[in-house]
Amino acid sequence: MAEKVIRVDDIDGSEGDDVAKRDFEVLGRTFTIDLSDDNYKRLNEMLDALAPFIDNAVEVKAAGKGRKPRTAKIKGYTNGDVRDWALREGVEVSERGKISDEVYAAFIDAHPDAKPDA
Repeated sequence: MAEKVIRVDDIDGSEGDDVAKRDFEVLGRTFTIDLSDDNYKRLNEMLDALAPFIDNAVEVKAAGKGRKPRTAKIKGYTNGDVRDWALREGVEVSERGKISDEVYAAFIDAHPDAKPDA
């Protein structure tokens, strides 16, 4: 039993012995399409016409998410200093992770020089 594969041009829908899978590259990416000899010639002419524009253009990268500016909670002290102070003073503070704003406020009350805008 024999099978016959009929290729159809993806642009104009024509069938023929000259329709074949054609690979082409644009901006470093490879694409494939079924084209007749005439449409493949048209594709190559278009790619040649685009080449000087692409060669002289600069790629625009998508904007990334901006970072939120961090405001300092304390000045001149580390989070370790805050935790040590809190433990000595009997203030509840976690060993790791976020230190509550209340703990920072109490630390600043006890250490006025730690105020960020001081």
